[in-house]
Amino acid sequence: MVTYRTTTVWKEEHVGELMCSNGARLSFSAPAHLYGKPNLLTPEDAFVGALNMCIQLMFLWSAEKLKIDLVSYACDAEGSVEERLDHTSFFKKIVLKPRIEVRGCRIDLVERALKLAEKYSLVAQSVRVELEIEPKISVVGPLR
Repeated sequence: MVTYRTTTVWKEEHVGELMCSNGARLSFSAPAHLYGKPNLLTPEDAFVGALNMCIQLMFLWSAEKLKIDLVSYACDAEGSVEERLDHTSFFKKIVLKPRIEVRGCRIDLVERALKLAEKYSLVAQSVRVELEIEPKISVVGPLR
């Protein structure tokens, strides 16, 4: 079984540091509207970002396996938070909007790679939030 470890340390006011087992170190804070410091990673951004990063990496893996000639990939992600009456909140939905450009490949093959990315994404399989993927796929060059 693979294990991932992180450590957080309080630095000052509403700022901490996240240290990851792979050596990465990131300063973080609460969102600015919750007394956090601007321009720092927030747990909320990290949550949405983790899903976005994992889907992208698994798409790259899927595209390689399916021999898709990838030209470019970029993805916007948006997480919608619902506030409850008792002032607690949760992510209700996350929408990913990948923009994918491929060369000489059928769109259905790219859509299959996206489905595989979602299926094999550790993060996507670990969260229980409604996930939508709304791709924009463009093909350049002749189909093979």
